Amino acid sequence: MKKTTLLFVLALTGILTTFGQKKNGTIYIDHPAIAVVENMTKAFVNGDTDKVASYLADDFKAYNGVGINANDKGQDKESFSKGAKGWFDALDYYSISRSKGAYPDALEYKEGNQKDVVWVQTWEDLKGVHKKTGVKVNMPIHRLYVVNKDNKIQTVISYSNESINDEIRSSFSNRTNGTIYNHHDNINTVRKLTYAYENGDLDKTMSFYSDDARFSDINTELGKSLTKAEITPMWKKFLDDYEIVSIDMIGYPDYLEYEMGDGREVLSWWNYRLIRKSDKKEISVPFHFSDSFDADGKIVAEMIYYSPTLLNAK
Repeated sequence: MKKTTLLFVLALTGILTTFGQKKNGTIYIDHPAIAVVENMTKAFVNGDTDKVASYLADDFKAYNGVGINANDKGQDKESFSKGAKGWFDALDYYSISRSKGAYPDALEYKEGNQKDVVWVQTWEDLKGVHKKTGVKVNMPIHRLYVVNKDNKIQTVISYSNESINDEIRSSFSNRTNGTIYNHHDNINTVRKLTYAYENGDLDKTMSFYSDDARFSDINTELGKSLTKAEITPMWKKFLDDYEIVSIDMIGYPDYLEYEMGDGREVLSWWNYRLIRKSDKKEISVPFHFSDSFDADGKIVAEMIYYSPTLLNAK
């Protein structure tokens, strides 16, 4: 019974496959239309407006594939060609190259209205540094080209990350992003926890952090952090290994209350005057702390900057 059922299923699958699939053309890895597209791209990167135009049909149109304008009439041949010089003049270290592991495809469709054109699709990386704003451009671009029977590009539809262009546009003018305080309750919190630690009161020190706070420092792998439960014994060991003579504030802390992302950050600078208990050596080590606060005034993340070389000096 199982064998009969299996044969029936296989036969039915074959029938469905036969009726469910239909070829609609051919995909090429090498094609004259691909050469046209890549040569035009090289000319575009070189800022060669005239050469770019030579690859475009007179009725050429370029469209933004992620645009939301339903009445978009497209960019014409002259405007697109001039854009080559605009990008060339705007970027240092400018390049457009195939994305790693990717290559263009040329598609010839059988449909009647597609017989005189070839579609070319590309996956590329656009890179550079914007000269005016210093914004780093490193974004993937997917493009669909329509190449006509005269080997001229008739249409291009581009899909890319619009946020990078938004950042460039925003960076042309000075903008504020919140308020800097030199006195604030969150600054008071950082002072209180620091002096609690100076006096060996670890319980009070840790009470200023949220239960899910994360801790990291400049000497650990980027992206790695420790929990409150993991950092507490490490800070206890520091108190066991070093006598804190004093922790002295350098300058004054800043509290930054950001508009973007609703961020709250206290930046503070300290000099730790220590005596290493193992050899009684006196050590002075500068520390910088960046403490992120939640809306309730608890520290939810802390980044520490210091030199272990100074801390372990012989």
